[in-house]
Amino acid sequence: MELLNEIWATARRNKLRTTLTGFAVAWGIFMLIVLLGAGNGLINAQLNQSTRFLSSSMVVFGGETSMAYNGLKEGRDIRLQERDIATTASEFKGTIDEVGAQYRTMGIVSLGQQYLNASLAGVYPNHIKIDKVEMLYGRFVNDIDISEKRKVLVLSNKQAQELMGISSLTAAPQQTARLIGQYVKVGNFAFKVVGIYKEQENGRADMFSSYSTIKSIYGAKTDDAGRIEFTFHGLTTEEANEAFEKEYRQRINASHQAHPDDESAIWTWNRYTQNLQMERGIGIIRTALWVVGLFTLLSGIVGVSNIMLITVKERTHEFGIRKAIGAKPWSVLKLIIIESIVITTIFGYVGMLLGIAANEYMDATLGHEKIDTGLFKATMFVNPTVGLDVCVEATLVMVIAGTIAGLIPAYKASRIRPIEALRAD
Repeated sequence: MELLNEIWATARRNKLRTTLTGFAVAWGIFMLIVLLGAGNGLINAQLNQSTRFLSSSMVVFGGETSMAYNGLKEGRDIRLQERDIATTASEFKGTIDEVGAQYRTMGIVSLGQQYLNASLAGVYPNHIKIDKVEMLYGRFVNDIDISEKRKVLVLSNKQAQELMGISSLTAAPQQTARLIGQYVKVGNFAFKVVGIYKEQENGRADMFSSYSTIKSIYGAKTDDAGRIEFTFHGLTTEEANEAFEKEYRQRINASHQAHPDDESAIWTWNRYTQNLQMERGIGIIRTALWVVGLFTLLSGIVGVSNIMLITVKERTHEFGIRKAIGAKPWSVLKLIIIESIVITTIFGYVGMLLGIAANEYMDATLGHEKIDTGLFKATMFVNPTVGLDVCVEATLVMVIAGTIAGLIPAYKASRIRPIEALRAD
């Protein structure tokens, strides 16, 4: 207790020096925690987007030729056709598991006086797995719906609330389940609601029906098959995915008289390679954040070291007096080390608390903001915080570094002879 009182008295006599030491410690820890928190927020937002889809899946879109071929000019529109769906299913069985398609249009759905206008997608049953549709009530489109061209409809929970004319703020989620089995009008046709799914916060909500039904009603006069989507297996590297995409593109291009190497004739959205690229990007961001954060922490350590050197130099005369009246070298060494530990611990704890508070503020503000791109709403920050273990470890690193920084000058001070110390200015 006496030693702590002495440290407190020394700190009060040297307020500026103590404040500068504490600021260097607190600032280093604060910046490390804030930087890591902001980086985690960006990373979590990207991961949240990527987990919305099955990674081992691919979507194929029609495009526009960019190369002349077989006497045909570039700039032709390529629309995927139903024969392309059959080709995908029959010629790539070694890699592709389930093949489906999407045929999209806009539809006005009404129930009594309530109506809504939304995207209507005719899909296959495997779409629920590819886009990770989470069902709340009822079921999704099944194989019988496809074969019999049933007029069935799957709505999101918010679309169901809107059709039922109930507020999303006051309604119980179970109320939308009453819509299951009811008939609603889609244009001039009656569709039976068979399922309600959970609408994602940052996605575009579609209404789903059987692919064969929507194609026969809205696309009977065209060969356009919409988009092809499928799941695959065995493509575990970026090179394997690129090789498969090249082979697949050449086959589909051939059926549309497009150049085999024309990458614009059809477009592929490969979720697996997208995830690989995202993981590499996230790894780079994490490394950069840690490098910047550690250099920030290092600047605090250097600040502590410099100030401790100045502290020892200023107190050399005092140490000489202590040794002249019988103080042991260990007592001088212990005084400086404990002073360093106390200062770095207190101000390190303050920096940790301020860093955590800043991250919580980011979570409460930026963590709830969404950017509307027109197609979907994206959250830029998701849980921009740092684990308590990282905060504690950063504080301990600073405390240990501060202790080591004080140990070197303290050892020199404890070894100096009293007569030399008394001569010091």
